[in-house]
Amino acid sequence: MGSTYTIVAYGEDRLKLETAVEAGFDEVRRLDELISNYKPRSEWSLVNREAAERPVRVSVEVFNLISACLAYSRKSNGAFDITVGPLVRTWGFYKGSGRLPHRAEVRRALAQTGYTNVILDKENLTVRFAKPGVELDPGGIGKGYAVDRIAGILRDMGIRAAMVSAGGSSIYGIGAPPGAPGWQVKIRHPLRPSETVAEVVLRDNSMSTSGTSEKFFYSGGVRYSHIFDPRTGYPAPGMLSVSVVAPRTIDSEAWTKPSFILGREWARKNLPGEFKAFFCEDRTQATCAWLQ
Repeated sequence: MGSTYTIVAYGEDRLKLETAVEAGFDEVRRLDELISNYKPRSEWSLVNREAAERPVRVSVEVFNLISACLAYSRKSNGAFDITVGPLVRTWGFYKGSGRLPHRAEVRRALAQTGYTNVILDKENLTVRFAKPGVELDPGGIGKGYAVDRIAGILRDMGIRAAMVSAGGSSIYGIGAPPGAPGWQVKIRHPLRPSETVAEVVLRDNSMSTSGTSEKFFYSGGVRYSHIFDPRTGYPAPGMLSVSVVAPRTIDSEAWTKPSFILGREWARKNLPGEFKAFFCEDRTQATCAWLQ
């Protein structure tokens, strides 16, 4: 899925640890074959190729994941949207470092974007697109889903202290390492990665971060990132990074996107009560603080 996955695990039985960790990595490889849009033979790619022409039958797992994505879209008023694939391609971020498209290109991609264009049939487990050009992008949720799956496997195999990370941006901590209250995770300054702006202790919960430091380019002195506002078709302005702490990684990853796009006030009113969020806003200089 275009990311490096890391597992750190503690225990007294080395063979048990190695077996569990390898099972976790096997799960990543399985999911990569299932939901990666970089692999033409994946179920996800099949949907993107054929769902505009006919209902495409998928596995229960893929159907449930797409259903969850649409639920996040409804809760966020469309700020989280897995149909941003055409925008990702238009802005050159699909397997590329980005480019500034013409406004007509953005309008064309925007016309093919919108989660309401995805039609699910629960009885037949099919996915259909309402019009041609729609494309699902798992980039906003796939890593979080994979991290949760790995954590579940480790727990099922008796691992009581482990940390699972996908690209350093989606992290889950199981239990705690020896002599610590939990897994200490640093939130980096979005413009100066060598600096730490906050620290979080994860114990049976997760943290995900979305920020402009991962993929961006400059054009005419303006910085454009890969996090799009699906309502405008342009990279979302005003924010540098958002980190969300939540019980599940799929939730923390999904909720970073609307929090990034819609800002503090929206998050204050709409984030579930048990979640925490840390914002770094793009002002004269980066202003970073926890949501109160």
